[in-house]
Amino acid sequence: MLMTRERRPAIRTLRGWAVSVLQEAGAIRECEEHGWMQDRADPHARERAFDIARRDPPPGTSPEEAITEVRDVLDSIGDTCPECPSEAA
Repeated sequence: MLMTRERRPAIRTLRGWAVSVLQEAGAIRECEEHGWMQDRADPHARERAFDIARRDPPPGTSPEEAITEVRDVLDSIGDTCPECPSEAA
C-alpha cells in the first residue's frame, strides 16, 4: 500500500511564509466572508509564531530575518476586517 506524507504547501515569498506561520500558530485568522487577515491579539499565539520562526526559518533565511518578517506582518494586519460593517455601540 502506497502511503504519502502530508506536506506543507510551498511558500514562494518570505511574507507568505510568515503569514502561514502566523495562521498555524493561531495568531491571525482570515475573515470568513471577505478573506482579509485579522490579528487575533493572542499573546500566546504570537509567542508560538516567534518560536516557530526562531527554530525553523525558511531555507536561506536567518532566524533573525524570519522573526523580523513575522513582526512586520503582524504590524501590517489589523484586528478587524475593513469590509465588514462595524458593530454600532
